[in-house]
Amino acid sequence: MLVVASANGRVGIREAMRVLREGGSALDAVETGCRLVESNPDDHSVGYSGIPNLLGVVELDASIMDGKTLAAGAVGAVKNFEHPISIARKVMEELPHVFLVGEGAERFAREAGFEEKDLLTPEAEEIRRRLLEGKGLGIYAERLKYLERIREFANLATDPERALGTVNFIARDREGNLAVGVSTSGWACKYPGRLGDSPVIGAGNYADNRYGAAACTGRGEMAIRKCTAYSAVMYMRMGASVEEAGRRAMEDLKDLVDPYAGAMSLICVDAQGNHAAFSNREGSRYVFMTDEMDEPEERPRILVT
Repeated sequence: MLVVASANGRVGIREAMRVLREGGSALDAVETGCRLVESNPDDHSVGYSGIPNLLGVVELDASIMDGKTLAAGAVGAVKNFEHPISIARKVMEELPHVFLVGEGAERFAREAGFEEKDLLTPEAEEIRRRLLEGKGLGIYAERLKYLERIREFANLATDPERALGTVNFIARDREGNLAVGVSTSGWACKYPGRLGDSPVIGAGNYADNRYGAAACTGRGEMAIRKCTAYSAVMYMRMGASVEEAGRRAMEDLKDLVDPYAGAMSLICVDAQGNHAAFSNREGSRYVFMTDEMDEPEERPRILVT
């Protein structure tokens, strides 16, 4: 049994492994891990206390995928619900749809019994204020003239700790089933309604028991355009090792012409439980834990420049 996560997943990885040890499914494990990060007020890239959008509203995105059945669920631009990963799973299990966004996703969450919560914290709002004023955009934001300075502001994407953030989990249970969960509050000060790769199946998240699973963090627009998570799994399907598959999926991003190109990272697990992680930024790390380990281990990602 195995759980692999982005570095901020350390908050939830022990509990995710406990779920697997007690006989829970890979889906249960990734949902559990994501929920703990979503509730972490010190993580401003996910869930409660996520950095709000341009107008000061926290919008959350999430997706989940079952590698056994290829079933998937996703939600985007969700306001006032702390656990979009659980709403995404409920979409997967209860609806004939895969993806709900905005008011529709929020209506479904209420009908499904999820409790509403104010997600905006003073700390997250202060980060938003500093980011906008640091680029001289405070008054532009208030006047809704964001587009006049979008290119300048988008340079914030070069700092993944401030502008971009996501948590992702991949789990492999005792039956060899794979699952992936991804949750995010998205790009700091994003244009209202913006969706990155996290809720997009095939871009930020993909799992197939036969070959492997992958999940992305970073500038989601890049992963959307190259279907990065799906590409990594397809390279494994073509016979590539987990390390080769991840490298090739990352190298594919070089084809993009993108003036806002920023940090991109990837975690991968193959059908046998081998894992690797990648980034185009030095110093990026990930965590993993097997059922034989007492504590998770953190490792550097393979640098793909």
